[in-house]
Amino acid sequence: MWPATQPPLSVTARPLPPARGFISDLVGLAQTIPLFPVDRVMPLADVASARSTAAVRVGWAAVFLKAYACVAAEMPALRSWLIRRSIWGLSPRLATASQSVASVAINRTDSGDDRLFFARLPHPESRSLPDIQQFLDQCVAAPIEEVFGRQLQLEALPGPLRRAVLWCNINSASVKRCTRIGTFSLSTLAGLGASNHGHPTICTTSLSFTPLDTEGHCRVTLICDHRVLDGATAAKALTALESMLRGPILAELQSLRTAPLAADGRGAAA
Repeated sequence: MWPATQPPLSVTARPLPPARGFISDLVGLAQTIPLFPVDRVMPLADVASARSTAAVRVGWAAVFLKAYACVAAEMPALRSWLIRRSIWGLSPRLATASQSVASVAINRTDSGDDRLFFARLPHPESRSLPDIQQFLDQCVAAPIEEVFGRQLQLEALPGPLRRAVLWCNINSASVKRCTRIGTFSLSTLAGLGASNHGHPTICTTSLSFTPLDTEGHCRVTLICDHRVLDGATAAKALTALESMLRGPILAELQSLRTAPLAADGRGAAA
């Protein structure tokens, strides 16, 4: 029985906001893709140490973006996607881009509500870590209309038309498919102390990672489209990713160090 001191229970309903309709359409398309996750626990304490002594702030998202793009440069499957059978009767095809375009999930607060946006970054493998971080900072801080204008236009379309545009973009062999969808995506909640290793994606692969534990270990998840690659390829990609993080990426972070390390392995005090 409802307590007499409380107001009556009521329910209100309103039309689904365009932003939620857009995400609903993306999730619906992702559900048609046979996705599977592959995990690898990586010891990244040395990378974390190098980040903490760098002269400029470089977030983990920037680190993983560049590292994975470098791996994808050597593994064409990570730059490929399936084009489904079209209405004109063409057989399914496999397309491969010459370079990676990262699609990064960005959370923004708009009018008091959390909203999800997707930023596209071409060829992260050839950019410096500070440049990638600057791009991410702009996506977080610049006016939404300035950095996500195209997504806002897509959200404003009627649902059936919006879904048709998304389907055509996903199943295109055009360069525009890379710039509008991306060749891989990255989505993480590590900055909020959580993990999302089962998130939907419309890219062939999507990368996610957890916060480091007390021993410097990080669980990295690669979500894959089974139509394009198998578990063995995903496992090899994660192995290569760890080597990239603890090799060239670590070296780049160390080159950004503010001061030489002391004998105990710690950076000199400022």
